Amino acid sequence: MTLDEIINKLSETAVEYGPKLIGAVAVWIIGSWIIGVLSKSFMKMLDKRDTDPSLKPFLKGLINTLLKVMLVLSVLGTMGIEMTSFIAILGAVGLAVGMALSGTLQNFAGGVIILIFKPFKVGDFIKAQGYAGTVNEIQIFNTILKTPDNVTIIIPNGELSNASLSNYSQEARRRVDWTFGIGYGDKAAKAEAVIQRLCDNDARIQKDPAVFIALSELADSSVNFVVRAWVNAEDYWGVFFDMNKKVYEEFEKEGLNIPYPQMDVHLHQNN
Repeated sequence: MTLDEIINKLSETAVEYGPKLIGAVAVWIIGSWIIGVLSKSFMKMLDKRDTDPSLKPFLKGLINTLLKVMLVLSVLGTMGIEMTSFIAILGAVGLAVGMALSGTLQNFAGGVIILIFKPFKVGDFIKAQGYAGTVNEIQIFNTILKTPDNVTIIIPNGELSNASLSNYSQEARRRVDWTFGIGYGDKAAKAEAVIQRLCDNDARIQKDPAVFIALSELADSSVNFVVRAWVNAEDYWGVFFDMNKKVYEEFEKEGLNIPYPQMDVHLHQNN
């Protein structure tokens, strides 16, 4: 092929594909600008509706991905590439990848379910899959917990969405339960009065419903009282620990014995 023939061939190719290439570049530039505008508008709409912070990154990423896939298909169509065959190949590749990543897709679906139905949110204290901690982050595939001793726990969303869990932050109030024991021979009425007084003097313990105190068990070494009181969820542990300390101190002042397990051993001597 001579130089003139090469130049003519290049000219014909440029005339044939040049406008398509220019059109494809224009579509890409304009489409990218539109995606940016739509993404910002979408995030502003989420902000106005006070959408859960854990949901915003997921929705933004999902919308951007879908829009960019549509943009790529539009660019390829502008360049004259046959889309039917391309979409068929893309579908076959997607099916193969989906089968290989079935577990990952299950976690993705679990993340979607969690973000839509909200069995918990960032900041909630939950117990699931044998772990308990505060929800630090809800990702697409995993949920990140921080335990009270500052250990990071990563739980796949597929397991969280298909198993039972306890959310300790869901309700505004929680019931605190104690069991206090006194020794046999101590006055039960006196012990009950001391416990009632301590509960009445703690402003964090709610009056409605009233504190429940009852003699629940005549155990091997102690007479046990069950105590139940309602508090705001954020006061739960403070009230629990404080009441244990107060009961211990007040029982000692009032001459009430807090027993410990003991055993009487009798020795018989055969003469």
